[in-house]
Amino acid sequence: MTTSAKTPNLQFLLQHPAHFLGLGFGSGLAKIAPGTFGTLAAFPLAWMSLALPLPIQWAVIAGLFLIGIPICTITGKALGVVDHGGIVWDEIVAMLLVLTFSPVEWPWWLTAFLLFRLFDIWKPYPIRQCDAKLKNGFGVMFDDLLAAIYAIISLEVLMWITTNY
Repeated sequence: MTTSAKTPNLQFLLQHPAHFLGLGFGSGLAKIAPGTFGTLAAFPLAWMSLALPLPIQWAVIAGLFLIGIPICTITGKALGVVDHGGIVWDEIVAMLLVLTFSPVEWPWWLTAFLLFRLFDIWKPYPIRQCDAKLKNGFGVMFDDLLAAIYAIISLEVLMWITTNY
Protein backbone atom coordinates (compact mmCIF):
# COMPACT_ATOMS: atom_id res chain seq x y z
CA MET A 1 0.00 0.00 0.00
CA THR A 2 1.22 3.47 -0.85
CA THR A 3 2.11 5.58 2.18
CA SER A 4 1.55 9.01 0.67
CA ALA A 5 -1.61 10.29 -0.95
CA LYS A 6 -1.75 10.72 -4.70
CA THR A 7 -3.80 13.31 -6.51
CA PRO A 8 -6.02 11.50 -9.02
CA ASN A 9 -5.98 12.73 -12.60
CA LEU A 10 -7.31 11.59 -15.97
CA GLN A 11 -4.45 9.10 -16.39
CA PHE A 12 -5.20 7.56 -12.98
CA LEU A 13 -8.92 7.49 -13.77
CA LEU A 14 -8.32 5.44 -16.91
CA GLN A 15 -5.66 3.12 -15.42
CA HIS A 16 -8.10 0.63 -13.93
CA PRO A 17 -11.86 0.01 -14.17
CA ALA A 18 -12.09 0.31 -10.36
CA HIS A 19 -10.55 3.79 -10.55
CA PHE A 20 -13.02 4.84 -13.25
CA LEU A 21 -15.95 3.69 -11.14
CA GLY A 22 -14.48 4.69 -7.79
CA LEU A 23 -13.89 8.22 -9.05
CA GLY A 24 -17.48 8.37 -10.29
CA PHE A 25 -16.79 8.33 -14.04
CA GLY A 26 -14.55 11.35 -13.50
CA SER A 27 -16.80 13.39 -11.20
CA GLY A 28 -14.41 12.67 -8.32
CA LEU A 29 -11.66 14.55 -10.16
CA ALA A 30 -13.37 17.87 -9.33
CA LYS A 31 -10.89 20.14 -7.54
CA ILE A 32 -13.61 21.56 -5.27
CA ALA A 33 -16.34 19.47 -3.58
CA PRO A 34 -15.77 16.14 -5.37
CA GLY A 35 -18.35 14.50 -3.09
CA THR A 36 -20.99 16.94 -4.26
CA PHE A 37 -20.09 16.31 -7.92
CA GLY A 38 -20.16 12.58 -7.25
CA THR A 39 -23.60 12.89 -5.69
CA LEU A 40 -24.78 14.78 -8.78
CA ALA A 41 -23.50 11.93 -10.97
CA ALA A 42 -26.22 9.73 -9.46
CA PHE A 43 -29.03 11.78 -11.02
CA PRO A 44 -28.73 10.61 -14.65
CA LEU A 45 -28.35 7.03 -13.42
CA ALA A 46 -31.47 7.40 -11.28
CA TRP A 47 -33.36 8.93 -14.18
CA MET A 48 -32.39 6.00 -16.43
CA SER A 49 -33.52 3.48 -13.81
CA LEU A 50 -37.04 4.93 -13.44
CA ALA A 51 -38.44 2.44 -15.95
CA LEU A 52 -37.39 -0.46 -13.71
CA PRO A 53 -39.72 -1.76 -11.00
CA LEU A 54 -38.74 -0.53 -7.53
CA PRO A 55 -37.62 -3.97 -6.25
CA ILE A 56 -35.28 -4.25 -9.25
CA GLN A 57 -33.90 -0.76 -8.55
CA TRP A 58 -33.19 -1.77 -4.94
CA ALA A 59 -31.53 -5.01 -6.10
CA VAL A 60 -29.33 -3.06 -8.51
CA ILE A 61 -28.40 -0.58 -5.76
CA ALA A 62 -27.56 -3.48 -3.41
CA GLY A 63 -25.33 -4.93 -6.13
CA LEU A 64 -23.68 -1.56 -6.70
CA PHE A 65 -23.07 -1.30 -2.95
CA LEU A 66 -21.46 -4.75 -2.86
CA ILE A 67 -19.21 -4.13 -5.87
CA GLY A 68 -18.42 -0.74 -4.36
CA ILE A 69 -16.55 -2.43 -1.52
CA PRO A 70 -13.71 -3.77 -3.72
CA ILE A 71 -13.91 -0.73 -6.03
CA CYS A 72 -13.29 1.65 -3.13
CA THR A 73 -10.67 -0.63 -1.59
CA ILE A 74 -8.66 -0.87 -4.83
CA THR A 75 -8.94 2.85 -5.57
CA GLY A 76 -8.15 3.88 -1.99
CA LYS A 77 -5.03 1.67 -1.90
CA ALA A 78 -3.85 3.05 -5.23
CA LEU A 79 -4.35 6.62 -3.98
CA GLY A 80 -2.73 5.90 -0.63
CA VAL A 81 -5.79 7.05 1.34
CA VAL A 82 -8.57 4.64 2.28
CA ASP A 83 -11.35 7.24 1.97
CA HIS A 84 -9.80 9.74 -0.45
CA GLY A 85 -12.13 12.65 -1.23
CA GLY A 86 -12.03 11.80 -4.93
CA ILE A 87 -13.61 8.38 -4.29
CA VAL A 88 -17.28 9.12 -4.88
CA TRP A 89 -18.76 5.72 -5.76
CA ASP A 90 -20.17 5.68 -2.22
CA GLU A 91 -22.00 8.98 -2.79
CA ILE A 92 -23.39 7.78 -6.12
CA VAL A 93 -24.80 4.54 -4.70
CA ALA A 94 -26.18 6.20 -1.57
CA MET A 95 -27.85 8.97 -3.57
CA LEU A 96 -29.41 6.38 -5.89
CA LEU A 97 -30.97 4.79 -2.81
CA VAL A 98 -32.28 8.11 -1.49
CA LEU A 99 -33.83 8.95 -4.86
CA THR A 100 -35.83 5.70 -4.87
CA PHE A 101 -37.72 7.11 -1.86
CA SER A 102 -38.30 10.51 -3.43
CA PRO A 103 -41.13 11.57 -5.71
CA VAL A 104 -39.84 12.15 -9.23
CA GLU A 105 -40.30 15.91 -9.10
CA TRP A 106 -37.40 18.36 -9.17
CA PRO A 107 -38.20 20.03 -5.80
CA TRP A 108 -38.16 16.62 -4.09
CA TRP A 109 -34.99 15.51 -5.88
CA LEU A 110 -33.34 18.78 -4.84
CA THR A 111 -34.50 18.22 -1.26
CA ALA A 112 -33.18 14.63 -1.37
CA PHE A 113 -29.83 15.91 -2.65
CA LEU A 114 -29.55 18.58 0.05
CA LEU A 115 -30.53 16.20 2.84
CA PHE A 116 -28.05 13.56 1.73
CA ARG A 117 -25.21 16.07 1.43
CA LEU A 118 -26.10 17.49 4.85
CA PHE A 119 -25.87 14.09 6.56
CA ASP A 120 -22.85 12.97 4.52
CA ILE A 121 -20.89 16.08 5.54
CA TRP A 122 -22.23 16.50 9.09
CA LYS A 123 -21.94 12.78 9.97
CA PRO A 124 -24.24 12.72 13.04
CA TYR A 125 -24.14 9.79 15.46
CA PRO A 126 -23.37 6.97 14.64
CA ILE A 127 -22.06 7.90 11.18
CA ARG A 128 -18.90 9.64 12.45
CA GLN A 129 -18.13 6.72 14.78
CA CYS A 130 -18.58 4.16 12.00
CA ASP A 131 -16.48 6.29 9.66
CA ALA A 132 -13.67 6.28 12.25
CA LYS A 133 -13.83 2.56 13.06
CA LEU A 134 -14.69 0.84 9.78
CA LYS A 135 -11.92 0.77 7.21
CA ASN A 136 -11.31 -0.07 3.58
CA GLY A 137 -14.08 -0.30 1.02
CA PHE A 138 -16.77 -1.44 3.44
CA GLY A 139 -16.17 1.53 5.72
CA VAL A 140 -16.19 3.92 2.76
CA MET A 141 -19.51 2.55 1.54
CA PHE A 142 -21.17 2.06 4.94
CA ASP A 143 -20.97 5.62 6.29
CA ASP A 144 -22.69 6.89 3.14
CA LEU A 145 -25.36 4.22 3.50
CA LEU A 146 -26.04 5.57 7.00
CA ALA A 147 -26.18 9.14 5.66
CA ALA A 148 -28.66 7.90 3.04
CA ILE A 149 -30.83 6.36 5.75
CA TYR A 150 -30.88 9.66 7.67
CA ALA A 151 -31.78 11.49 4.45
CA ILE A 152 -34.55 8.99 3.65
CA ILE A 153 -36.07 9.31 7.12
CA SER A 154 -35.95 13.11 6.88
CA LEU A 155 -37.42 13.03 3.39
CA GLU A 156 -40.25 10.75 4.50
CA VAL A 157 -41.03 13.08 7.43
CA LEU A 158 -41.09 16.11 5.10
CA MET A 159 -43.35 14.31 2.63
CA TRP A 160 -45.69 13.28 5.47
CA ILE A 161 -45.82 16.87 6.78
CA THR A 162 -46.56 18.33 3.34
CA THR A 163 -49.36 15.85 2.65
CA ASN A 164 -50.96 15.92 6.12
CA TYR A 165 -50.90 19.65 6.95
